[in-house]
Amino acid sequence: MKELTAKDKEFLLNSIRNIYDFPKEGIVFKDITTLLNNKEAFNLLMTHLEDRYKEYNLDYVAGIDSRGFIFGAALADRLNVGFVPVRKKGKLPGTTVCEKYELEYGFDEVEIHLDAFNEKKDARVLLIDDLIATGGTANAAAKLIKNVKANLVEVCFLLNLTFLDGKKRVEEHANVYTILDI
Repeated sequence: MKELTAKDKEFLLNSIRNIYDFPKEGIVFKDITTLLNNKEAFNLLMTHLEDRYKEYNLDYVAGIDSRGFIFGAALADRLNVGFVPVRKKGKLPGTTVCEKYELEYGFDEVEIHLDAFNEKKDARVLLIDDLIATGGTANAAAKLIKNVKANLVEVCFLLNLTFLDGKKRVEEHANVYTILDI
């Protein structure tokens, strides 16, 4: 199941709820909790990701805070590889490296443990998150993975908000795979 059918994509998209005017007026929030609590939809998605990535010879899956943790940890378990969290600044104990990125009104930072990949030379890493919008967070996470000398094999998102063009920013670092383009 390396490619999803149009019917499978429609099923996944229909399992995601739209919340209007959240977190602020004019925004249509894509709520994945309805996909997560639908065992058929979640299994379809995870089986697809497992099939896609089982031949990539990954060492780790890195997930972006916080919804990327859900997909990343589940996929890492299915692939029998390690999971690495990319967190918002100040959430990880121990020695970390951080990367700043621009928000609509200001800046934020994400961080990763300096030894996140157990000092494995050229660790093969997949970065995953639920959604790409402007690409700021994913771009910063990709830079972090490269900064700690890991090999970023691909970046994966369940949803791509194509009108915001964030995918292009991240493609500067690695191939980007999106399952549903909106």
